[in-house]
Amino acid sequence: MSPHVQVWRWHVTMLTSILHRVTGCGLYLGGLILAAWAVSLAAGPETYATFKALLGSPLGKVVMLGMSASVFYHLANGVRHLVWDFGHGLGKESATASSYMVFGFTIAATAAAWAIAYMSGALA
Repeated sequence: MSPHVQVWRWHVTMLTSILHRVTGCGLYLGGLILAAWAVSLAAGPETYATFKALLGSPLGKVVMLGMSASVFYHLANGVRHLVWDFGHGLGKESATASSYMVFGFTIAATAAAWAIAYMSGALA
Protein backbone atom coordinates (compact mmCIF):
# COMPACT_ATOMS: atom_id res chain seq x y z
CA MET A 1 0.00 0.00 0.00
CA SER A 2 1.38 3.38 -1.02
CA PRO A 3 1.87 6.08 1.61
CA HIS A 4 -0.48 9.04 1.59
CA VAL A 5 0.38 11.79 -0.89
CA GLN A 6 0.95 14.30 1.93
CA VAL A 7 3.81 12.16 3.28
CA TRP A 8 5.90 12.70 0.15
CA ARG A 9 7.72 15.92 -0.72
CA TRP A 10 6.38 17.08 -4.09
CA HIS A 11 8.75 16.97 -7.04
CA VAL A 12 8.43 17.44 -10.77
CA THR A 13 8.24 13.73 -11.63
CA MET A 14 5.17 13.38 -9.43
CA LEU A 15 3.58 16.29 -11.29
CA THR A 16 4.35 14.78 -14.69
CA SER A 17 2.84 11.46 -13.62
CA ILE A 18 -0.37 13.08 -12.42
CA LEU A 19 -0.62 15.34 -15.48
CA HIS A 20 -0.09 12.35 -17.77
CA ARG A 21 -3.18 10.73 -16.29
CA VAL A 22 -5.17 13.96 -16.34
CA THR A 23 -4.32 14.69 -19.98
CA GLY A 24 -5.08 11.10 -20.93
CA CYS A 25 -8.56 11.45 -19.45
CA GLY A 26 -8.93 14.89 -21.02
CA LEU A 27 -8.18 13.47 -24.45
CA TYR A 28 -11.42 11.54 -24.19
CA LEU A 29 -13.12 14.93 -24.29
CA GLY A 30 -11.17 15.59 -27.49
CA GLY A 31 -12.59 12.39 -28.93
CA LEU A 32 -16.10 13.62 -28.15
CA ILE A 33 -15.32 16.98 -29.78
CA LEU A 34 -14.03 15.14 -32.85
CA ALA A 35 -17.19 13.02 -32.95
CA ALA A 36 -19.34 16.17 -32.62
CA TRP A 37 -17.40 17.69 -35.51
CA ALA A 38 -18.12 14.64 -37.69
CA VAL A 39 -21.80 14.60 -36.74
CA SER A 40 -22.18 18.33 -37.39
CA LEU A 41 -20.45 17.96 -40.73
CA ALA A 42 -22.81 15.16 -41.72
CA ALA A 43 -25.87 17.07 -40.46
CA GLY A 44 -25.49 19.87 -42.95
CA PRO A 45 -24.10 23.35 -43.46
CA GLU A 46 -26.21 25.05 -40.78
CA THR A 47 -25.23 22.61 -38.07
CA TYR A 48 -21.60 22.75 -39.12
CA ALA A 49 -21.67 26.57 -39.05
CA THR A 50 -23.04 26.42 -35.50
CA PHE A 51 -20.28 24.00 -34.50
CA LYS A 52 -17.62 26.24 -36.05
CA ALA A 53 -19.06 29.27 -34.26
CA LEU A 54 -18.95 27.40 -30.96
CA LEU A 55 -15.33 26.35 -31.39
CA GLY A 56 -14.45 29.78 -32.74
CA SER A 57 -15.77 31.52 -29.63
CA PRO A 58 -13.29 32.58 -26.96
CA LEU A 59 -14.31 29.66 -24.73
CA GLY A 60 -14.01 27.26 -27.66
CA LYS A 61 -10.52 28.52 -28.41
CA VAL A 62 -9.49 28.08 -24.78
CA VAL A 63 -10.80 24.50 -24.87
CA MET A 64 -8.94 23.81 -28.12
CA LEU A 65 -5.75 25.35 -26.71
CA GLY A 66 -6.05 23.02 -23.73
CA MET A 67 -6.74 20.06 -25.99
CA SER A 68 -3.73 20.77 -28.19
CA ALA A 69 -1.51 21.20 -25.13
CA SER A 70 -2.89 17.91 -23.78
CA VAL A 71 -2.07 16.10 -27.02
CA PHE A 72 1.51 17.40 -27.07
CA TYR A 73 2.03 16.77 -23.35
CA HIS A 74 0.66 13.24 -23.52
CA LEU A 75 2.77 12.53 -26.61
CA ALA A 76 5.99 13.80 -25.03
CA ASN A 77 5.42 12.04 -21.74
CA GLY A 78 4.46 8.85 -23.57
CA VAL A 79 7.78 8.94 -25.44
CA ARG A 80 9.50 9.50 -22.09
CA HIS A 81 7.79 6.40 -20.70
CA LEU A 82 8.78 4.44 -23.79
CA VAL A 83 12.42 5.39 -23.18
CA TRP A 84 12.02 4.26 -19.58
CA ASP A 85 10.60 0.93 -20.78
CA PHE A 86 13.91 0.33 -22.51
CA GLY A 87 15.70 0.93 -19.20
CA HIS A 88 17.14 4.37 -19.95
CA GLY A 89 16.79 7.60 -17.98
CA LEU A 90 15.58 6.00 -14.77
CA GLY A 91 17.97 7.84 -12.46
CA LYS A 92 16.74 10.71 -10.32
CA GLU A 93 18.59 13.41 -12.27
CA SER A 94 17.61 11.95 -15.66
CA ALA A 95 13.96 11.61 -14.67
CA THR A 96 13.88 15.19 -13.41
CA ALA A 97 15.57 16.52 -16.55
CA SER A 98 13.22 14.58 -18.82
CA SER A 99 10.25 15.99 -16.88
CA TYR A 100 11.39 19.51 -17.68
CA MET A 101 11.97 18.50 -21.30
CA VAL A 102 8.37 17.27 -21.49
CA PHE A 103 7.11 20.63 -20.25
CA GLY A 104 9.40 22.49 -22.63
CA PHE A 105 8.28 20.43 -25.61
CA THR A 106 4.63 20.90 -24.67
CA ILE A 107 4.95 24.67 -24.52
CA ALA A 108 7.05 24.92 -27.70
CA ALA A 109 4.90 22.54 -29.77
CA THR A 110 1.62 24.11 -28.65
CA ALA A 111 2.92 27.60 -29.37
CA ALA A 112 4.22 26.52 -32.79
CA ALA A 113 0.95 24.81 -33.74
CA TRP A 114 -1.09 27.84 -32.72
CA ALA A 115 1.29 30.24 -34.45
CA ILE A 116 0.99 28.24 -37.67
CA ALA A 117 -2.80 28.17 -37.33
CA TYR A 118 -2.84 31.93 -36.73
CA MET A 119 -0.55 32.71 -39.67
CA SER A 120 -2.57 30.49 -41.99
CA GLY A 121 -5.77 32.31 -41.05
CA ALA A 122 -7.39 29.37 -39.27
CA LEU A 123 -7.84 31.44 -36.09
CA ALA A 124 -9.74 34.31 -37.62
